[in-house]
Amino acid sequence: MSYVRKSLANVLGSIAGVIVVAAIAVWQFYQFVTFRDAKGILDAQGGTSHLWWAIAMALFACIASFFVFSVFLRHDRDDELHISS
Repeated sequence: MSYVRKSLANVLGSIAGVIVVAAIAVWQFYQFVTFRDAKGILDAQGGTSHLWWAIAMALFACIASFFVFSVFLRHDRDDELHISS
């Protein structure tokens, strides 16, 4: 397997991981919004742990996506610029 295919597989795997983390964040937020108490009534104050998990997962997804997409902005390390007078 060539280096390009390995790199492409790593990037696609990382993008898939970011999508999964974002989906978990959305699911946790959905759990927070539809949280019901023991009587089955919607409870606006309850389920705060779901909200915190949603915030944490969304933050993690944003940070991970920043690092994944920063790979595309990377300059070639072998192509060095030598300045001579």
